Amino acid sequence: MVMSQEERTILYQKAQDYIESEREAQFRQEVIDAVDEGADSDLYERFYTSLSFGTAGIRGRIGGGTNRINPYIVRKVTQGFANYLVSQRADPVVVIAFDSRNFSDLFAQQAALTLCANGVKVFLYDSIRPVPMLSFAVRYLKATAGVEITASHNPAQYNGYKVYWSDGGQVTPPHDLAIAEQIGGVTPGSIRNISLAEAKQQGLLKALPLEVDEAYFAMVLKKVGGEIGAIKVAFTPLHGSSNMPVRTLLSRLGVACKVVEEQEEPDGDFPTVSLPNPEDPQAMRLAIELAKREKSDLVLGCDPDGDRLGIAIPTSEQKEEYRLLTGNEIAILLADFLLKNYDGEKRPAVVKSLVTSDLIDKIADKEGGVCYTVLTGFKYIAEKMAQLEKSKDEKFLFGCEESFGYLPVNDVRDKDAVSSAILAVKMVDHYLKKGITLAERLDEIYSEYGFFGEVVLSYTYEGASGKKRMKEIMERFRALQPNELFGGAKVVKVEDLAQGGVGDLPPSDVVILYFTGKEKMVVRPSGTEPKIKYYLFFDSQGVTKEEF
Repeated sequence: MVMSQEERTILYQKAQDYIESEREAQFRQEVIDAVDEGADSDLYERFYTSLSFGTAGIRGRIGGGTNRINPYIVRKVTQGFANYLVSQRADPVVVIAFDSRNFSDLFAQQAALTLCANGVKVFLYDSIRPVPMLSFAVRYLKATAGVEITASHNPAQYNGYKVYWSDGGQVTPPHDLAIAEQIGGVTPGSIRNISLAEAKQQGLLKALPLEVDEAYFAMVLKKVGGEIGAIKVAFTPLHGSSNMPVRTLLSRLGVACKVVEEQEEPDGDFPTVSLPNPEDPQAMRLAIELAKREKSDLVLGCDPDGDRLGIAIPTSEQKEEYRLLTGNEIAILLADFLLKNYDGEKRPAVVKSLVTSDLIDKIADKEGGVCYTVLTGFKYIAEKMAQLEKSKDEKFLFGCEESFGYLPVNDVRDKDAVSSAILAVKMVDHYLKKGITLAERLDEIYSEYGFFGEVVLSYTYEGASGKKRMKEIMERFRALQPNELFGGAKVVKVEDLAQGGVGDLPPSDVVILYFTGKEKMVVRPSGTEPKIKYYLFFDSQGVTKEEF
């Protein structure tokens, strides 16, 4: 790349500053090598910006540099987080968990020690745990906040740092904005340090009591468990953190579960998949092959941090082929099942994201419930749950988003693939006892309400040039006017959520296009990846899926 001498001098100074601040040799050496080789392009990508505290935390490629996640960046972010905590609480307590990604355990320890150096008491898991168990632990222990070291479903090159507040949900305004401001003021010299031995000796660093796991298991079994018949499940944790809790719960329910052996052990390289995401058919391939051999009634797959759930179902009685359900189909089935079997006194409330099927609104309305729509991101669902806790007339029943995130329990405030997996098993067993399959139940729903479909596309834009390109694309969509053509269809209305004033939704970087039919398209940059996502929705109420 071409840059002026002044720009190059600034770039290499940033690299030198990082080298002096990074204590872990592996990460420091990456930058030293790039400097020695005069690798301007590589250094630019590592230092043209710093990872920003965005959707409840940070996420980025693992490596040396300020635009990478590494021990120095983890300590810097944690120092800013600690500064905010001690300004809010006299004796703050933080729970820290980590998943199977490369360096997750190291990053978790670095975060714990930085917090302890600031006088913050830390409960640190001694082995991998999924997001929902961290969220539950924060609430159970009445902690001030929580941290999960994970990059969720991203490729193996990534890791991240998710922050949770005392309600167990990902931080939202004003906390996230204030934490980001504090991080911006952290300098290398202001990051406090303490040794592992000192932290333990001072009683600041402790392991989580085993009772926390048991309390989570008991809660799930009480809320979504029950008597389940002779159902067979094929399961993959995709080398992640859901293996222990999902299999523990299924075992206690007496459910026969076969796990994909090649994907059973934690492995941050995710050697059997290109992307550890149950949305990806390739990631679920081995689980489906196992199901064919075992003639399973249901296939389950979780992402590495156990917050996303994928489901495949047999397409025939012989169970020779299986079909992956879409995120919206899973949400529709689970919401329908919970609403039809709800027997509480308060009106049941379902909370869904802006890009989740509108069919769920129809089902909730017919079953005597209510459906609330919030911005994309489960932290907004958690916010609504907190509001519903104060309601005299309504009670939270289910939260969902089309990107394979579901929550059927009130004691967790993030998407929970573990409890959702147990609910899915219960649902399949319920319908099998009635003599129908899950595929047949889905067809019954479409026959009743009409077919609702969607197409989801995403495009990746890496690096500095990609960030600029994403901004240009969003500006082009905002400039569209009614009666213009887009993709051969006439636009009748454009809603720009960045301007606010769209229903009860707060301002957000989202554009919604409405077309002459019943179609609509939602366009938004991902909050966790360098992508723009396009969601095209269409429905044909009163028409079957086959007729459509």
